[in-house]
Amino acid sequence: MQLDPFMQSLGLKYPIFQGGMAWVADGRLAAAVSNAGGLGIIGAGHASGEVVQHEIEVAKSLTDRPFGVNVMLLSPHVQDVVDVILREQKNITVVTTGAGDPSRYLPDFKAANIKVIPVVGSVALAKRMARVGADAVVAEGMESGGHIGKLTTMALVPQVVDAIDIPVIAAGGIADGRGFAAAFMLGAIGVQMGTRFLVATESKIHPDYKQAVLKAKDIDTVITGEYAGHPARVLKNPMAKRFMRLEKQEAAKAEPDFSEVEQIGNGSLRDAVLTGDPKTGAYMAGQVAGMVKTKQPAADILADVYTQAMQLMGGK
Repeated sequence: MQLDPFMQSLGLKYPIFQGGMAWVADGRLAAAVSNAGGLGIIGAGHASGEVVQHEIEVAKSLTDRPFGVNVMLLSPHVQDVVDVILREQKNITVVTTGAGDPSRYLPDFKAANIKVIPVVGSVALAKRMARVGADAVVAEGMESGGHIGKLTTMALVPQVVDAIDIPVIAAGGIADGRGFAAAFMLGAIGVQMGTRFLVATESKIHPDYKQAVLKAKDIDTVITGEYAGHPARVLKNPMAKRFMRLEKQEAAKAEPDFSEVEQIGNGSLRDAVLTGDPKTGAYMAGQVAGMVKTKQPAADILADVYTQAMQLMGGK
């Protein structure tokens, strides 16, 4: 299968992005994915510019391949992170964005020859991103881990493909070559995977978090934050159960106050990644966690997914 010209312009061997997961997607994981021919992405999350700069330096020390950064637009440090990316423009090929409108930063990124690819969860947002000059979009379905929208990948991707004239990368519910092939049948030119890379040998998440992903069954994810307005998909654990119980109790009140619930959520992903504590940590993972059964190097993950997809699609 010949890569789409857009993917060729990124210098990729495989049209596969590694999701820019906050606290998870660091310089080491991004470098491993890029070295193997995919697009490694550092997740900036709410980190400071200094922290993101450090992770970029780590990636640069481990790869001479292009990599990207995911910018969380609601972060209080977003301008510092953008400034760091612009200084590192020779190494950073792509910026993916989430939780906001990247329009104000587009002129500077384009001047630096950095492609901007927002993550979208609806056709309306995809159209807006195309209008303001995004180079492509990641259409992410609600099967994915972390913060989610309302549409499934199967429904979202073809509608986004039909609505815009820029490339579409599919995300959400993709963990093997079957998902890859399905995404291409829906009109995507590539895929983004997050949950599969949680258990990469280069992933820094705590062993207990990795083990929870490996043991997960098909029905082991839940959505927290639905009542508070910030839905996120996580694995069932004591933290998630407590969060949902308190959230539901608060939502039943005449005047809900979700401040206590939000306090429980603050720092929960960091706790999961660094300490693995299921009582305080949010094990963010997608519905495909039930398909992820083996820890592998990032290079093996990419090769396995692509090889299976090519066999299914009749390619070589």
